[in-house]
Amino acid sequence: MTEIELPETMRVISQDALGGPEVLHEARRPVPQPGPSEILVRVRATALNPTDWKHRSIPGLFLPEPPFVLGWDVSGEVVATGVGVTLFRPGDEVFGMLPYPYGHGAAAEYVTGPARAFARKPATLDHARAAAIPLAALTAWQALVDTADVRAGQRVLIHAAAGGVGHFAVQIAKARGAYVIGTASAANHGFLRELGADEVIDYRAVDFAEVVSDVDVVLDPIDEANAIRSLPTLRPGGVLVTLRPLGVDDLLAAAERLGRRVFPLLVEADHAGMTALAELAESGALSPTLAGVFPLADAAKAHALGDTGRTVGKLVLTVDRP
Repeated sequence: MTEIELPETMRVISQDALGGPEVLHEARRPVPQPGPSEILVRVRATALNPTDWKHRSIPGLFLPEPPFVLGWDVSGEVVATGVGVTLFRPGDEVFGMLPYPYGHGAAAEYVTGPARAFARKPATLDHARAAAIPLAALTAWQALVDTADVRAGQRVLIHAAAGGVGHFAVQIAKARGAYVIGTASAANHGFLRELGADEVIDYRAVDFAEVVSDVDVVLDPIDEANAIRSLPTLRPGGVLVTLRPLGVDDLLAAAERLGRRVFPLLVEADHAGMTALAELAESGALSPTLAGVFPLADAAKAHALGDTGRTVGKLVLTVDRP
């Protein structure tokens, strides 16, 4: 392992119980050491995702009982490398997603993770904007590109298109040459058109199932009921990717009856995907929208804003350089 001088402890945002944002508190933990094939990253920024506030408050999800430190998105600098790492050296600026769900811990000054969960940070983005990309954009990439193989000329329906995953999905689908239809509240229609959406539907005023048809791909991050209602909008043989990978038996049965394909997706750490997203960001085809930027110590305030479910884009925590 390549060594540099490091502090013995670091600041983290931890919780000792499940609950609202008030359970989050600043604590100190030992600085971790990278194992084989891992890197140690000095975190400059980390982003929040709906999975953060769900794991913060809901029992029975993937993580064990607290105490734990949440956070999967990372942008920062490599400060040490473990045995066998060849991709990065200390000083490299990187961004990536810690392996979901058990690699959590990014709400901290330092974090370790597999080297191949990271890619080089785009020079065009600062750390706050880079940190907004990994989990949400990887989810969109793995849904639309790896799973659905979206191609030029196809019609793609994206639900919750102004959200964290959705606003990346719109950009990725457009970069692939697709015709993009997004559902969102009326207040966000202008935002989605700026991202490139060809058609926008106000889900509060219009039943999308009555006005959308002949789409090749649906991306649904909402719930099983919404996904089931989306199936008839697909062409025969069309693909629906749901971001609710558990409890979708009714959806799978309905898809089989209609002759449509359904893929429940759980995002994975992915060096190739991160590299592709970095290239899109460098080219200007992928740009994160920030709903708010908070210092690490104000994590509870950021979580409270996320709890409202009304943010557009991503919430980010910045970490002062020690």
